[in-house]
Parts: sequence; structure tokens; C-alpha cells
Amino acid sequence: MSLYGPDLLALLPELIIVATACLVIVLDPITPASRRDLLGWLSLGSLALCLGLTMGQIGVLNIRVSAFSDLVVVDAYARFWKVLLYGVTALTIVLSLPYLKAERIHLGEYYGFILLSLAGMLVMVSGADLLTIYLGTELMSLSLYVMTGLNRSKPRSLEAAAKYFVLGAFSSGILLYGISLLYGMAGSTKLASIAAAIGTHGANDPLLLIAVILVAVGFSFKLAAVPFHMWTPDVYEGAPTSVTAFMAVAAKVASFAAFMRVFIEGLGGLKADWSLLFLLIALVTLVLGNLVAIVQTNIKRMLAYSSIAHAGYALIGFIAAGRATGTSGGTPGLASVMIYLALYAFMTLGAFAVIGMLRKGGIEGEEIEDFAGLAKRQPLAAFLMLLFMASLAGIPPTAGFIGKFYVFMAAVQVGLAWLAAIALIFAAVSAYYYMRVVMVMYMREPDPSSIVPRLVTSPALSFLLACAAGGVILLGLFPDPLVSFALQSVLTLK
Repeated sequence: MSLYGPDLLALLPELIIVATACLVIVLDPITPASRRDLLGWLSLGSLALCLGLTMGQIGVLNIRVSAFSDLVVVDAYARFWKVLLYGVTALTIVLSLPYLKAERIHLGEYYGFILLSLAGMLVMVSGADLLTIYLGTELMSLSLYVMTGLNRSKPRSLEAAAKYFVLGAFSSGILLYGISLLYGMAGSTKLASIAAAIGTHGANDPLLLIAVILVAVGFSFKLAAVPFHMWTPDVYEGAPTSVTAFMAVAAKVASFAAFMRVFIEGLGGLKADWSLLFLLIALVTLVLGNLVAIVQTNIKRMLAYSSIAHAGYALIGFIAAGRATGTSGGTPGLASVMIYLALYAFMTLGAFAVIGMLRKGGIEGEEIEDFAGLAKRQPLAAFLMLLFMASLAGIPPTAGFIGKFYVFMAAVQVGLAWLAAIALIFAAVSAYYYMRVVMVMYMREPDPSSIVPRLVTSPALSFLLACAAGGVILLGLFPDPLVSFALQSVLTLK
């Protein structure tokens, strides 16, 4: 214990999350179905404890602690993402408490899988070694595969889980192949060693470029970037709404965090190559995500393509970091991605919470037409959905506008004003399909011959919606604390 004590202390939040997940899974068979909410509250308690531990470390922003022979690192960059992931996971559990009852999913292990997935995400954001990051990615993904198919009474959910598993395994193989090529070149999978080897070998090695492309493809699948997005609409539609919300936010946040660390700390010597690659990916992601979302009639599929488009917006900030010069030239670009994803979390969770509230004959009301007349039936719910749709579209003074502002400004600062202009055009395009939901709520009456959806409300859902709405409004008006936190956190990336 004396040998590994400091290392275990550095990973104490991860250990607490894993221990709680195991405890929840063990307690599940002996917990009555009517009292399985207690397992959710136990999970929330562990998240509160981990948040306190991580917040206690934030005061020393510039401290970078390595553990387990530099396989993982705890720095301000990792702490930023951990705090965000704790919050997203806690709000997802709050959403799940009433949702599981409404859907008659009496599975206590649901909370265990959420925590196991979170543990993988925490390992991803702290990984300083490609294999460590890969293991974290697989722990996150395997848990999500199971959670996608938890609604076993619906064939659509099982189909989504099968598709996600097959395509996820394929992408993991590509990522692992890229890692193996980097290991062959550097003799190590540690990011620092890979960076040093690139400096020695130069950037013109064709095998090295192939490895970078394979790693980029593996991460692009996790980011839901085009053309590696094909799993997203079916999985988002088939998964339980609370799982879709968790996947759309937490999985994307963790994947971006690991992705940026790998390409900045490990492959920073190849910025000229990968920035061009991701420039092309960002452009096709923006175009396809926004255009295909227009024709969707299912709101979860529409938000799936919206999520794809948002990955394109976030990639713009990362590309700006790759094009920047100087020792700290990439800071605004990387910080803009962190700001964007933090704000994206509030509006996306809020939108999925409103979707999860709709019930049509005991079944989720997932069609956009199910929102017809919602403003008359439930004016507060309609207003909240209006707020979240406006924020996703980037309309001021919501948080979504602030996120796009910092990403576009980062692009302009490195001479990519044309890219920001294209993104701005497609942000205007996105307003069409977001505002279509608003139009249906406020300007259309429900079909008299169909079952009118009703809202399933609870104190937990009210709390979640209050947090999401508060984040969208307050961070839209007063973003300075988040911006400062992101700028300070990104400085520890080497």
C-alpha cells in the first residue's frame, strides 16, 4: 500500500465510482422493485462525494500529478471534464428515477451500468497512455451497449443495441490497429513517448500517417462525426430516452476530452496533417448533420442528426487549435471546445427530459407531431422546450449562442473566417428544424382522432428541468466563470 498509495489516492474518484457500481449490482437482486430508487440515490451520493474530492483539487490548477508510471495523469484539464461528467451523470440519474417507472423498467443494475460507464469516461479523460484511454473507452462503450438494450420489451431497443455493438466493435478494432502502428513506431503507447518519437522520426513517415488516420477514424466514431455517424440515429431512437440523453452528452464529452489530449499531447507534431483531415471531416459533418435533420419526423432522430452537427461545430475549435502557432496559440481553440460542450450538455439534457415526459397511451411520444398543442396543454413545458430549441440553434441570449461565438471566434483568430462563415450559414439552417418543433407546439392543434400525449411529471424531473433551464439562461448571460475555468484548465495540456 505504501508503494501504490499515492497512485490510488490520485484515482480515488474512479475507485469510489467503481466500488459503488459493484455495490449497486450486488444489492439489486435483494432490493424490492418498489425500492430500487434507493440504488439511484446511492449512486447520486457517490457522485456528490467524488465531486467534492475533485473540487477540492481545483484550487491548485497548475498541479499535474502522474500515477501508475505515467499511465494516467490528474491535471486541471482532466478535472474540468470530471466535474462536467459528474454533473451530467447526476442529472441523468435524476431523469431516470421517474422515467424507469413510467417505462416499467425495473432494473436496478441500470444505475450500476451508468456508474461503470462513467468510470470508463473518467479513465479516458485522465489517460496519458493510448492503451489506458482504449480501456476506458471500452468500459464506457460496453456499458452503453447493455444500457441501449435494457428496454427488452421493445424490439427497436434490442435492434439498436445490436447495431451499436457491431459498429462499436468495428471502430474499436480500427482504433486498436492505429495504436499498434504507433507502438511500432515509438516503442511505447505513452503519449509523451509518441510525441518524442515523432520529433525524432519526422512527420513524413507514411506508416505514421496511416496510424494517425486510423486513430482519427476510431475517435470519429465515438464523436459521431461523418462519415462514421451511421450508428447514431438508430441507436438514439431505439435506446431508452434517459440512456439516449446520457449517450448524447456524457459519451460525446468524454470522447472529445480523450481525443483532444491524444492529438495535442501525443500527435501534436503532426498538426499540419491532422488539422487538414479534421477540417474535411468537420465540413461534411456540418453539411450532412444539418441537412438530414430537416427531413426527420421523429424528434430523437432529429436530435441525433443535431448531435452530429454539434460535433462538427466543436471540431472547428479543435481545428483552430491545430492551426494556431506559438506555445499557447492553441489555447483559445481548445478552450472553445470545452466551453461549447459544457453548454451543449445543459440544453441537450433539458430537451431529452421534456421528450421523456411525453406519454402517448403509455408509450413515449417521440414524433414531432406529438408536441402539437403542447403550449395550450402544458405552457411551462412548451416554454422550456422553446428555450432548449433556441439554445441548440444558437439564438442569443441563450448558452448555445455563447458556445458558437467562442468556437467561431477561435476559427477567425487563426485565419479560418471562411470556415466560421460556412458554420454560421448551417447554424441558420439548423434554426429551421429546431423552430419547427416550436411551431408545432404553439401553432398547431393536436389531431382529434389520435391519442393526445400527456406529461409525466415528478419532483426529480422538475429539478432536472430547473437545472437545465438555469444553465442555459445564466451561462448565456454570464459565461465568464465557465470561460475562465476552461482557459485555466487547458493550460496544463502539454
